[in-house]
Amino acid sequence: MGCANTLFRFETDFMTIEPIRAFSDNYIWLITSADRAAVVDPGDPAPVFDLLETRGLTLDTIIITHHHFDHTGGVASLKAATGCRVIGPNNPGIGDIDEVMTEGNEVTVLGYQFAVLEVPGHTLDHIAYYNEAHATLFCGDTLFVGGCGRVFEGTFPMMQGSLEKLSTLPDVTKVFCTHEYTMANLNFALKADPSNVALKAFFTECSLKRSEDLPTVPSTIGHERMINPFLRWDSPAIIDQLKREGRHEGSLAAEVFGAVRSWKDQG
Repeated sequence: MGCANTLFRFETDFMTIEPIRAFSDNYIWLITSADRAAVVDPGDPAPVFDLLETRGLTLDTIIITHHHFDHTGGVASLKAATGCRVIGPNNPGIGDIDEVMTEGNEVTVLGYQFAVLEVPGHTLDHIAYYNEAHATLFCGDTLFVGGCGRVFEGTFPMMQGSLEKLSTLPDVTKVFCTHEYTMANLNFALKADPSNVALKAFFTECSLKRSEDLPTVPSTIGHERMINPFLRWDSPAIIDQLKREGRHEGSLAAEVFGAVRSWKDQG
């Protein structure tokens, strides 16, 4: 992913959000207000330090969604160097958290207010941050463009419930997930939902973006409900496809979700 980290900016009614690229496919999200900055899930401190220095920004807050190292690996060094505050989930295993966030909490970052949503499944501690005024969601590894996170610590019903919680947010909500997994997700989605016209068009759109090394993130909740098989557990087309593949016969939401997730997990 060779483009400069600061090439792309997403204006969400005056909230400026930019991706900082890390590792092979991570996005560390940068929020700025004047010369102050916040970052979401800084697994790698190096590109964050570089950007802060280049832009003359002061790091105000680190926002953490869950404990995986590619989301927390930069926290200690960034906090030690800047004295920033760290907010994150209720997990004592994550060092340096100053403010523990749980369901129903609201937290202000750079003047923007975020509601905290507990979305376990990928991990048990996973949370998301939703700003209603700017229709913005930072959802870590729970919901991806065209996909969802693997269920490492929770259960399929737990993950389906978390995704259902996110899917009820307004359609215009912008989904800032933390990996560029889109093309792999869409390739699978076309297997699970091969007659979906919107999905086919989106595949073409995203293929062009990736050929030019452009991010496919953010998506929106409304669009994900149209094309993402992990939010379409009530789709007759997907239920029928599972039956044709010999993978599942029922229509209960958590079971349909689990059958689709298991299918993708099998490669």
